[in-house]
Amino acid sequence: MRLINRRPDRTSWMLLAALPFLLVLIAYALGSAVRLAENPSDKLLPGLTSFVDAIDRMAFTPDKRTGDILLWLDTATSLARLVAGIAIAAAGGLLVGLAAGLLPYVRATLAPFVTVASMVPPLAVLPILFIVVGLGEASKITLIVVGVLPCLIRDLMLKIDDLPRQQLIKAQTLGANSWTLAIRVVLPQILPRLIDSIRLNLGPAWLFLISAEAIASEAGLGYRIFLVRRYLAMDVILPYVAWITLLCFLMDLGLRVLQRRAFPWFEDARASA
Repeated sequence: MRLINRRPDRTSWMLLAALPFLLVLIAYALGSAVRLAENPSDKLLPGLTSFVDAIDRMAFTPDKRTGDILLWLDTATSLARLVAGIAIAAAGGLLVGLAAGLLPYVRATLAPFVTVASMVPPLAVLPILFIVVGLGEASKITLIVVGVLPCLIRDLMLKIDDLPRQQLIKAQTLGANSWTLAIRVVLPQILPRLIDSIRLNLGPAWLFLISAEAIASEAGLGYRIFLVRRYLAMDVILPYVAWITLLCFLMDLGLRVLQRRAFPWFEDARASA
């Protein structure tokens, strides 16, 4: 049998998926053991005991100054900013993408601007946002919107372009106007694709959030990472990075479940395509 036609069973698939993670852990454990043998106070690759102490201090022990449990405070703060930014970007992307994808005059007006806006590095406008919007929550949420919104609009426009033209023609033949086409024909088909677009932009959204928190914030996962970096506190930084990764994975998983439950037909349509 050709290699391209050979597929692993479920057990093999899970083992193969776990293999890279195990290799990374083994490489870290070996590197940490070597460095700690040379210098027991080494901070670059701390041992398991250091991680346990740091996690207990950040996730289970109230801060002596504020009384807050820092990991959960940072998580709640960052998630509130992230969800707000993604929600605003998703709503704007859906409205503008739907209008620009269906209406030629709207596309002619907005498509060039959206294309240029999507090429601007969002982090380059961060100082401008701090000057114009201020250092508060609005600038961090706005950065996420600025970074994600143009990509969502462009992606939804392309998705609408991919819809069969025969559907629109038949709907118009049956008397559908532009509003009916948008709401009854196009919108149900691009909503699951909007979820896909949001999933693809979760990573960049986290990047924008952490960058903004690192520069101007008093709480948040990105703020905490950049705060402790001056002390080379890798026993805090690495668990925080792992926690952010887990949160992003859980958000992606939640969106996949939502898509599967809300639009069961979409998975079948994608499989048969």
